[in-house]
Amino acid sequence: MSERDVMEYDVLTVGGGPAGLAFALRLKQKNPALSVCVIEKASTIGAHSLSGAVIETAPLDELLPGWRDNPPPICVPATDDEFWYLTKTGGFKSPITPPQMANHGNVIVSLGALCAWLAPQCEAAGVEIYPGFAASEVLYDESGTVCGVRIGDMGVAKDGSHKPTYTQGIDIKAKTTVLAEGARGHLSKQLIKRFQLDADCDPQSYSIGIKELWQVRDGVSQPGKIVHSLGWPADAATYGGSFLYHLDGNRIALGYVSGLDYRDPNFQPYEAFQQWKHHPTVKPLLEGGTILSAGARAIVTGGYQSLPKVEMPGAMLIGCSAGLLNVPKIKGVHQALRSGMLAAEHLAGNGNDAAGWDATLRASKVVAELKKVRNFKPGFKKGRWFGLLNSAWETATGGLSPWTLKVTPDWSSLKKLSEITAAAPDYVERTLAPRDRLAGVYFAATEHDEDQPVHLQVADTDICITRCAEEYGNPCTRFCPAGVYEIAQDDAGKRLQINAANCVHCKTCDIKDPYQIINWVTPEGGSGPNYQNL
Repeated sequence: MSERDVMEYDVLTVGGGPAGLAFALRLKQKNPALSVCVIEKASTIGAHSLSGAVIETAPLDELLPGWRDNPPPICVPATDDEFWYLTKTGGFKSPITPPQMANHGNVIVSLGALCAWLAPQCEAAGVEIYPGFAASEVLYDESGTVCGVRIGDMGVAKDGSHKPTYTQGIDIKAKTTVLAEGARGHLSKQLIKRFQLDADCDPQSYSIGIKELWQVRDGVSQPGKIVHSLGWPADAATYGGSFLYHLDGNRIALGYVSGLDYRDPNFQPYEAFQQWKHHPTVKPLLEGGTILSAGARAIVTGGYQSLPKVEMPGAMLIGCSAGLLNVPKIKGVHQALRSGMLAAEHLAGNGNDAAGWDATLRASKVVAELKKVRNFKPGFKKGRWFGLLNSAWETATGGLSPWTLKVTPDWSSLKKLSEITAAAPDYVERTLAPRDRLAGVYFAATEHDEDQPVHLQVADTDICITRCAEEYGNPCTRFCPAGVYEIAQDDAGKRLQINAANCVHCKTCDIKDPYQIINWVTPEGGSGPNYQNL
């Protein structure tokens, strides 16, 4: 094996999302002499980025004061807010919008388009950006300090042999490595474990967000209108809610969020989303329209009590790698941008040394915002009605409750089939596209070379066809929004079939698997979804 090529920088950023790009740009603004590199596993910047997304603009105003003169390609000022409680056949609109969800002054964007818009501004400032570079492992020096990452090899066949296109991955080394991978980052997860960064906090918690972009009939979209809901199709024990954002150009962005702390192993987040689309307040908007794109992504929802230590020797966590999303606001982009900028200012003022970053972040408005809303999401673990009452209390007290509710791992919440007595879901017949999860994968434009090592590693597949089948009925075949997992039957008997080429990189399997034997690792660089305006 030949010696690997090495690239060296002062600072390496893993992840070309809003946190990583804001960090890189701010660092160059503060210290142009530093060499800064951003690597991104997607084929292009923004191709793996998915969010609602309504954003608070204050961080952008600070990062790029003149941005409104040249805004992102999708940037629609918020106008009207509505909040609904849905039943199967109707529901009611709240007379007031919960204050955390008021969006006056905010803008609706496409996160992918926002990142693609930010990238050239970073490059103009001197940041080097490399899409299609999938960081496969962390590099350490002799003392155990993080000193960079290794880019995964290209052109490796499924059996591990080298294809004619084989290219050895390079090592990228830096004094400081910044992890901005988003929720459940592949390397962030390893570093949190290695350095025991979560020793003094609760386990992280997540939801899955599934989103579609539709072209609707003329006159249907009301640009700037924002509608959120809870209730049907989720039952009272399952955390779930929707968003519906009216864009310009007769487009509507819509999606459904399901808490991955759900209990029923038969629950299917993708089906819940498709059911919600058929509600009487939603279906008429979409009929006669055309779906343009679709995707799914894990959302980090643990909040203040799940915030790990965010520094380690040679490295830092920012954005959703740290877990900074504000759940009641349903917003994480402003937190990602602000944490990235704050991290840059910390490094610029600290001689490019990560030491002290944890204290800096915890003393900031980023964490103060999380602390104020720390009890909202945990309250829903006791069911919808307790969650709503608790939310009202936390709103009235401004988050000053003298207690902090605990968070437990999402995988541990799943009940066994023998413990489930719930009736069949109260669902309706579906007529809108897409017909099924595989059709949805088409609209995610996901691409993987079929002949590459499977990037969904299952430690013991015997469990899948024995214990898991008996105890939980193989929930991986239901919680995956892309049909990656399948129990196949052939002459040799039952076996787990992994359709890795379908994967949209949402990380749900890595989070929800009740045995924690699924490990999501990075596939070949450039693989995965190619989201358009999500």
